[in-house]
Amino acid sequence: MALRETVWRRLVDARVVPPDSYGKIPSFDGADAATERLAELAAWRTASTVKANPDNAQLSVRVRALEDGKLLYMAVPKMATLEPFFLLDPTALSVSATEVADKKSTAQTAQRVGVDAMRPIDIVVCGSVAVNRSGARLGKGAGYSDLEVALLIEAGLVTDETVIVAPVHRLQVIGDEIPETRHDFSVDVILTPDEAIECGNRRRPDGLVWADLTADKIAAIPALRARQR
Repeated sequence: MALRETVWRRLVDARVVPPDSYGKIPSFDGADAATERLAELAAWRTASTVKANPDNAQLSVRVRALEDGKLLYMAVPKMATLEPFFLLDPTALSVSATEVADKKSTAQTAQRVGVDAMRPIDIVVCGSVAVNRSGARLGKGAGYSDLEVALLIEAGLVTDETVIVAPVHRLQVIGDEIPETRHDFSVDVILTPDEAIECGNRRRPDGLVWADLTADKIAAIPALRARQR
């Protein structure tokens, strides 16, 4: 938690994020430019499916995915329904990509789907508080991103061909070692407004690490309860 606090404080002090960013995946100055860096990747140009986090920090990524004709999946907050992902189909939008990609609009209008109804994911866009150049990352501490990716790996939807990226401000790229556990995944590419950083030593779980899941966590996430059964 101390490392997260340090990064949040650094970002707020530099005035590159909103002052209420503590405890959140922070929106950051230059997010649109980081999205442009992402769109320049060969992996993005060839991707047909994208899974993105619902935080405001990655709104421009979600809009760009839809504008570029990519099928977009977003996690239901806290994976709180049996079908834990929203589906946004760029061929079936009744409003603009900017409007539908907003998380409030998505929650009100988008279809919910389970892993059995999803297509393989070409790119995962994950929200991060901090990352280092080896690809280790810190989210805001709730662990939902790790669970989402592990569930998709177990379902065969995130594979070795899937590229995981983290759009962040340059101040979120740290030199510190980030502790990792067996359920954590690393990112393949970090996108800042200024550069694309290729990360080595890819690390991903084989799927859900049931031994690390508490009974309360399983009980709170319907998709995990169903998979456990």
